[in-house]
Amino acid sequence: MENAFSDRITDVPKSFIREILKVTIDPSIISFAGGLPNRLFFPVKALQQAAHDVFEEAGDEILQYANSEGYLGLRQFIADRYRQQEGLDIPVDDILITTGSQQGLDLLGKTFLNEGNDLIIEEPGYLGAIQAFAMYRPRFHPVTVSEGGMDITALGQVLGERQPKLLYTVTNFQNPSGISYSDENRRAVADLVRGSSCLIIQDDPYGDLRFSGTRKVSFKRILPANTVLLGSFSKTVAPALRLGWLVAPHPIMDKLIIAKQAADLHTDSLAQRILYRYLCDNDLDLHIATIIHQYGKQKEAMIGAIQQFFPPEVRYTNPAGGMFLWVTLPEGMSSMALFEAAIKKKVAFVPGTPFYVDRKDSNTLRLNFSCSDEPTIVEGIKRLGDSIKKLY
Repeated sequence: MENAFSDRITDVPKSFIREILKVTIDPSIISFAGGLPNRLFFPVKALQQAAHDVFEEAGDEILQYANSEGYLGLRQFIADRYRQQEGLDIPVDDILITTGSQQGLDLLGKTFLNEGNDLIIEEPGYLGAIQAFAMYRPRFHPVTVSEGGMDITALGQVLGERQPKLLYTVTNFQNPSGISYSDENRRAVADLVRGSSCLIIQDDPYGDLRFSGTRKVSFKRILPANTVLLGSFSKTVAPALRLGWLVAPHPIMDKLIIAKQAADLHTDSLAQRILYRYLCDNDLDLHIATIIHQYGKQKEAMIGAIQQFFPPEVRYTNPAGGMFLWVTLPEGMSSMALFEAAIKKKVAFVPGTPFYVDRKDSNTLRLNFSCSDEPTIVEGIKRLGDSIKKLY
């Protein structure tokens, strides 16, 4: 049977996190592994009311096939929000509703990548993007990111030696590291890309979850013709809706719509209508403010516990928003070995390995702080600290 599968699917790695989540089903395990929003803040009652109102008002209309681009009202809401939040004038026709922003990655890979094409990705980088793009068998070129953003020297070298079609970025509160690109770094990246055919993908699922600081400039403002935006309602409203979007210039959008039609005709139109009604009847920013307040406290609890229980040689990021922070263990220590030891103490995390395209092991790991309350975070970090000290 093994010979029956395509080379493409054989080469694509499993989702490492989905495999870890099988281990964390045990309720006694404190899990910092999943990139999950806190379900305590899902607007259950408001979405229930929105669903009732949509069925009452639209009846059988909402159960019919719909257009591939997505519900116009929802796309207009997204366009208006870009204008209000970032001062970007995005035409509604440049917005495509996708089945989560993950589908946006797949559509971009399908539209742009032939086997062997060059693709720049952050290191460490979002493993969901690595998995999605790996399906199209590109040649990955990892470029290191650190506190201020992308390594400009390394990026310039890749752009000078290769002809990458895509440059994938998570510029705000990056998954997995939690870092954000500075305005200066974004402009430096754009200057290197300017004049080339390389397309910058700015994936921004966490941008609204800012605890401190101010919003940074978008690549769409600096280099509009070379920029595609991805967004999602998964982190701000509810992931089960599977509603995201993609913003692209008109010539690109035409091809993306063809890819979308070949994939699923259109994203769940009932979910789109329910979400749109919810957004019309409720204050999204007030809802997000509640999430930010809680996540900020949870992050501070994790940082405080790390300072108390981890050896001083362990380094970590301190993000200004989002859901993750990144830990670097002393040189030579294996995060995979630490994972095995930590599970015995009933605490889980994601080892850093799957966030790289070519490593078997690493001394890094990702911790999620959005899903646990403060006392649980402190206890989990204490257990993890004990595990680190035993391996150190």
